[in-house]
Amino acid sequence: MTTPATPPYPQPASAPRTERQEARRRRILQATARLARRGGYDAVQMREVAESSQVALGTLYRYFPSKVHLLVATMQDQLQQLHRTLHRRPPTDPDPAVRVAQTLMRAFRAMQRDPHLADAMVRALTFADRSVSPEVDTVFRLTTAIVLDAMGLEGTPTPEQLSAVRVIEHTWFSALITWLSGRASIAQVRNDLETACRLIGPLGEGEGAGDRVR
Repeated sequence: MTTPATPPYPQPASAPRTERQEARRRRILQATARLARRGGYDAVQMREVAESSQVALGTLYRYFPSKVHLLVATMQDQLQQLHRTLHRRPPTDPDPAVRVAQTLMRAFRAMQRDPHLADAMVRALTFADRSVSPEVDTVFRLTTAIVLDAMGLEGTPTPEQLSAVRVIEHTWFSALITWLSGRASIAQVRNDLETACRLIGPLGEGEGAGDRVR
């Protein structure tokens, strides 16, 4: 998977046009998240999603052609919720590198609370082929927007800043994958994120970075 270089901010997907369609899509995504929380990737079956969300199976396939499309859209929805939360309660540290590390650790903890859901969404991203490219691109653009907001940039980011953001994003997704597979501890995830975030500036002097990113 590669992060799109441009544009850096999330672009709207082919969103439903009416309030009724939006409510139907919301039910579908909520049903998907419930099933994934209980049993992970294998628990998300299109027929069960349709029944749980009270939509016809054919309607579900018109919205989402496959389970991978559905789970990638669920990840997009989870990131949008996180983005709204961060707007309401943004990190306040004066060091932009610390703010980004804090933000990504908050995102990681959200995944940590629902490991089955996190695993299902990450597996879907891994399995995604070209037919899911628009949805995958939106996930990465949302992640980019979250990082740029935490950095507190004014104006258009430079190519160097976008490159640093991409490295940070790759580190975050890789750390999430290794944690889900049991090959990394939470402390290792934090250390990796702090190391990557140093690309945008020092983590601060005085107290240890590990004490600040909690």
